[in-house]
Amino acid sequence: MEIKELILQAEDIHKATELISSKLGNPVIIENKNFELISYSSSFDQFDLTQQKTILSKKCPIFIIDRLKKEGIVHRLEKHSDPIRVHSMEELGFHQRVVIAAKYLGNTMGYIWIQESDQLLQSDDLAFLEEISPHLGHLINDVYSEDNAKKGRKEEIWWQLLHHEYGSESQLRHDASLAKLTLPERFSVVVFSITASPYKSMLDLLEKMVHNSYIHSQIYTLKTEYQVIAVLYGKSDKKFSSLELARSMIEKVKDETGEEKFYNFLIGVGKEYTSLYHLRKSFLEALEVIETANFISPRPESMPREFAHLGIYRYLATLYEKNSSKDYYSDDLLSLIKNDAEKQTDLLRTLEVYLANDGKGKQTANELFIHPNTLNYRMKKIQELTNIDFNDFNMKVYLYTELLLLNNVEAYYQRYKGAVKEI
Repeated sequence: MEIKELILQAEDIHKATELISSKLGNPVIIENKNFELISYSSSFDQFDLTQQKTILSKKCPIFIIDRLKKEGIVHRLEKHSDPIRVHSMEELGFHQRVVIAAKYLGNTMGYIWIQESDQLLQSDDLAFLEEISPHLGHLINDVYSEDNAKKGRKEEIWWQLLHHEYGSESQLRHDASLAKLTLPERFSVVVFSITASPYKSMLDLLEKMVHNSYIHSQIYTLKTEYQVIAVLYGKSDKKFSSLELARSMIEKVKDETGEEKFYNFLIGVGKEYTSLYHLRKSFLEALEVIETANFISPRPESMPREFAHLGIYRYLATLYEKNSSKDYYSDDLLSLIKNDAEKQTDLLRTLEVYLANDGKGKQTANELFIHPNTLNYRMKKIQELTNIDFNDFNMKVYLYTELLLLNNVEAYYQRYKGAVKEI
């Protein structure tokens, strides 16, 4: 039997994904209409950076979705049924690929992405995708139906809220009343995402711990293969109460799991809102924190977990893209890296901590576990080796941003090390 016939007879979307990948000889990812991961071909390991992030966080990175919308790709997928070739965006870690909408009863259910890593798809391959895509749309619809049947009406309502699928608040409240679901008047969303497949069991432990520690009027959890999504109910008359609950919850998880296991979680906290219309917004904010953490691989506790506190971290991916594409370096930081390598000093780290503490000497020395006189010596040495003006606010912000990239993005640090060798 031909592979096409096997796919058209497949009732399991994961099996269909593997068959498509086998037929086309390239990695395949299937997402729903909200760009959330449904399935991917496990027989291939040469996924590009974008697809690796999608597999880890279970959702395509937001900046990629925005780019696809800006270039009209999403609009074309909605209007047409033929495959589209999307050219590479190397600066974003996005290799060339072909995408086709998977539709069911005329509605877009999701997308089939084929990364052209080893070979370009030919005309007969594109025709094959057109033939099988309606069946994939049917399978994606079945995935939703089966999930909703298993998880019950309450979870279905939460997922519809997270996906903005309610047309009116009156319909939402009617459905919630029938399901005996109490909706929050003040809330924020927290997402726990695991960093690798071997840690899946931690999600079960996390979900059980939350259920045992909090009553339903405080937290409602939803679980996917790689994430636990928690909607935290704040007190209606107390501003930021859901965020206070989020912080105490995260600390409790840390205490119960222990630091070593705890840092296998990527955690994002969305902002607090009082309108259910913004539930998805808080959810996407939490996911953006996770995407940022996944991009920079931060040192434990170094990056804020709350979206409202991300600050400059929100723009690191964009700055990385700009500086990498322009082959740009800071001469001042190059000098410090060179000195650290040749004389075994720690000037780069000293500068980072000094700037992070807004130039406060005592706090900087305490964090570095050095005597204030040692700090003064190091700062004097930094000024001798560089042209840094510590009275220039713009320069300090710029240097701190570069240091965040250097200390959290390995590829960026390696670029600098390579440049030092050429000096």
